[in-house]
Amino acid sequence: MASLKLPITTDQLVLTAFERADLEALGSYLCMRDAQRYIDGLARDRQDVEAVLRQMCEQINLRRPGDTLTLAMRRKDNLELVGHTCLRWSDATAGQSELRFILHPRQAGRGYAHEAISAMLDLAFDHYNIHRVFVRCDGRNHHSAKLLEQLGLRLEAHYREHALFQGEWDEELHFAILDREWRPSSKIRHFPPRVRVA
Repeated sequence: MASLKLPITTDQLVLTAFERADLEALGSYLCMRDAQRYIDGLARDRQDVEAVLRQMCEQINLRRPGDTLTLAMRRKDNLELVGHTCLRWSDATAGQSELRFILHPRQAGRGYAHEAISAMLDLAFDHYNIHRVFVRCDGRNHHSAKLLEQLGLRLEAHYREHALFQGEWDEELHFAILDREWRPSSKIRHFPPRVRVA
């Protein structure tokens, strides 16, 4: 498999590796209570954010099962960090990966998550030859659920009160899509523009 070349650009975003200089911008959304649910490691203070950032700075390719690729989502016009997205290679035999994304609430409604998820699905299927990608979503996050459906992901499960998170019952939706469902061979569904890899 060819090495991943960064950055990746979409219409509005540059997806690239994290840098140490991203500490303040990352902490501005990572420490929010709602952000804690689907990130690796809790980030309650500056020290926690520093630890998460060190880890994410090294997550720049998928080489073996268990690896995670984490890309910063930056606005193309000014390179402001608006969120990040991750692809975790969970199973080599079955070709499974989990996709995660988080967007600063202040940046919502501008199409950034749509472009970032599309780019990551392109990478998963076209570059890494993944067979199936799944995404977990908070059951109360109707905007993310609607976005995943618009992108062609299928709701496969709704787990009600399956775990306690910060003293509250967690509702979790599981979405998934297969490689052949994402390919732009269908004349029925309109796919987002393919990303350009530098």
